[in-house]
Amino acid sequence: MASHLDLEEQEQLDQLKAFWKRWGNLITWVLTAVLAAFAAWQGWNWYQRDQAAKAAAMYDEFDRAYNAQDLDKAAAAAGDLQARYAGTAYAAQAGLQVAKLQLDKEKADDARKVLAWVAEHGSEGPYRDIARLRLAGLQIDAKAFDEAGKTLDAIKSPEFTALVADRRGDALLLQDKRDAAKAEYQKALAGLEKTQDYRRIVEAKLATLGVPAAVETTGAAQ
Repeated sequence: MASHLDLEEQEQLDQLKAFWKRWGNLITWVLTAVLAAFAAWQGWNWYQRDQAAKAAAMYDEFDRAYNAQDLDKAAAAAGDLQARYAGTAYAAQAGLQVAKLQLDKEKADDARKVLAWVAEHGSEGPYRDIARLRLAGLQIDAKAFDEAGKTLDAIKSPEFTALVADRRGDALLLQDKRDAAKAEYQKALAGLEKTQDYRRIVEAKLATLGVPAAVETTGAAQ
């Protein structure tokens, strides 16, 4: 009986050796690749968390300068975020905020540069599109209408469709293309919810073009 078991064990051992001889290298390479991929994934997650933590600390520094309306310190902190942590949301947020502060301080050229950076390098689509929308407004103010049109063309987020049309209307009106401007403002108005305050601004623009505001029905007829 023992001899029979020994023969079975030997046969199984021989089969295992033959299998490993044929497939051992492949199995080793596959396992190595899997372990390497897992280690890389873990390392990437750690790196992302580390970057986010460092960016958050730097953003706190920016936020203090921004709240104090210290343009020089805020711009420097925002620049550091862009240089060192460009892939984080903090860099895009700081860019949008410092551009607003620059405009408040009558630094339109600096604001355009910062908004152009966010439009190109912002970590998420909505940040890039907000930057493009604001940048287009500054380009329109500077009468750089072709540049503004290209900037607006790059906005793809559907939630900004109405505001893009409003900006196009502004550009067209400044070029004295009143009919085209009216069409864009009407498109903007159609895309805005009735509860949005910005509708009043678009309605006012249409009123200057001879289009009266629509009368809203608030109750059923008696």
